[in-house]
Formats: sequence, structure tokens, C-alpha cells
Amino acid sequence: MNRDEPEIDKVRVAADIIRSGGLVAFPTETVYGLGADALNPEAVARIYSAKKRPLDNPIIVHVASRDELYRIAEEVPKDAERLIDAFWPGPLTLVLKASRIVPKATTGGLDTVAVRMPDFKVALALIRESGVPIAAPSANLAGRPSPTSAEHVRQDLEGRIDLILDAGPTRVGVESTVLDLTTDPPQVLRPGGVPYEELKDMLGLVALHPVAVAEVEIPLAQARSPGMKHRHYAPNARVVLVEGKLAATIVKVQELADYHMKEGEKVGILATDQTASRYKSDVVKSLGDRDNLATAASNLFRLLREFDEERVDIIVAEGVPTRGLGLAIMNRLRKASGYNIVKAY
Repeated sequence: MNRDEPEIDKVRVAADIIRSGGLVAFPTETVYGLGADALNPEAVARIYSAKKRPLDNPIIVHVASRDELYRIAEEVPKDAERLIDAFWPGPLTLVLKASRIVPKATTGGLDTVAVRMPDFKVALALIRESGVPIAAPSANLAGRPSPTSAEHVRQDLEGRIDLILDAGPTRVGVESTVLDLTTDPPQVLRPGGVPYEELKDMLGLVALHPVAVAEVEIPLAQARSPGMKHRHYAPNARVVLVEGKLAATIVKVQELADYHMKEGEKVGILATDQTASRYKSDVVKSLGDRDNLATAASNLFRLLREFDEERVDIIVAEGVPTRGLGLAIMNRLRKASGYNIVKAY
């Protein structure tokens, strides 16, 4: 697909599949999504089956207009309208009270619905041509790193879905921020492409759900957003995350790499541009500039998958500051590690 001028004939093929209850993987600015008609519970059930996704994990609904939002949300508060003016289309998902037309299959059994408008012309064209809101979690097998290219989708879902629209790599590279507007104060359920600081600047008081910043696994009876409850973002290799001051982190990362290499394991180190040359290991990869976390976010999932292609046994990952997009990066790395976190002092 041409990402800037999507070919209408290709869009129509995909839209026909959506309308007929099928599954289409398509690019957004964040990651590739696996789309189905959000108002068709049988089609949504196919998403869960194709991804091997737990049934209590809600799915984000993608819209191309405010009119679609007003159909699927029972009410849209003033704060939502302000956020939409500022951040839509873009990587911000709003959790609102669901209208009666939204099936429980889409909401994970909840009375709320998570909605966003993607900032990607191919995605918007598909939604408009389909004529229905599109339910779309990330287009990967459940628990795996999210796909930022069509090839990642093919690796996970070939033979399990009907069509992949390939418009090249995604731009943001981590999923949308999920903000629950049904709570007082509003609460970030999953950090993502819109930084927490920007939401606070607009709304004033914004809470962070404990899971969003957790350094240990927090048991949840119910997930109000994707990315909260189940195993996520994990490569096949084991992941150890090292957090702390940079100088101490560098020492600890190399100590861990040395230990595992002596144990006969193939070791990968996930570093940054400022530190990659300091490490010796079987495989060293850089997320990018520590001072430009947008680049690091866009590279994260691709690099986790590349480590699997290199068949490393363990990845020792260097933490990044939790400001801005760093909060989303660290949320993904902590979950990818299964909260196997080492503190460096």
C-alpha cells in the first residue's frame, strides 16, 4: 500500500473482508492492528482465536470520525472533547461508557469501550470504506512483541487471518496511551504514544494506574485496558532488565552478560547509542539515542524480534529514563522481562 495515497482498489478489497466478518491486518502510526467489524461479535471472536488472546482482554475500537465515536460511546464528556481536539488523530485511546450497540465480545465483558482515531491514512481509509468502527488489537500472537512491520504480522499470523495491508514500518512503535475517563480523576491504564506529562498539562490531575508503573506483577481480577493483565511484549528469549543510574547500569549489564556467557548461553544486550560500544557480548543492539526516546520507542519491538532471529538465549536490557516516551518503553520492557528487574546502584 502507498502510505500517503492509499490505493482505493486495495482498500475496497480489505473493506469487503471486514464487512463480511473477516480479519485484516493493517498499519497504524503505532503498531500493526488486527481488524474486524467492532459491532459483529462473531468477527471479534475470530480476533481472539487468531491471536490466541484471552477473552477477558478488551480490544480498542478504531474510528475515523467523531460521529462514529458518538455512536459507540454512551456519553462523551467535555474532557474527552478537549483531548480529541488536541490529540486525535493520534496515539491516544479514551475509555468511555459503551453504548448498547457495542458487543461484550469487543469490550472484554466490560460496560466501557476503548476508542481511538489512528493517525495513518491507510487505517483511516479502511475504516471509512468499511463503514463500521474497527476493533483492532495488535496483529501478533498474544504475548509476543507487537508488530511494527507487515513481516512481523506474517511471522505470527500467516494462515490465521485473511489479508495483510503492507504500508511499511510504523512510526511511533509502541501502542497508544490508554486514558480512562470514567474515573475521577482520569487514569492512565497503559502508557504509550502520548506522554503522561502532556495529559497532565491539559487536564491537571491525572492518575497513573499502579500497573502502568509497576516493577512487580500486580494481580488483577479485571483488565480495564489492553496491556494490563496478561503476558505481553515478550520475545522467545528470556529478558533481564537493569534499572538505575547509567554508570552503575553499564557495569551491571556487563556483569550479567559475562555470567550468562560463562554459563554457555548466547547473550544479547539491548543498549543505547551512548553505551553500545561499552559492551562485549554475542549480540549487541542499540535502541537509539537515550536523549531521543521517540527513536528508541520506534525501534523497541523490532529489536526484540531481531534478538529472536539471532537465537539468543537471554537479553540483558538497559533501562531508560521514565520521562516522556520513556515511561511507555519501560512499561513494555518490564512486562517483556516478566518483571525480572535488577537494580543497579
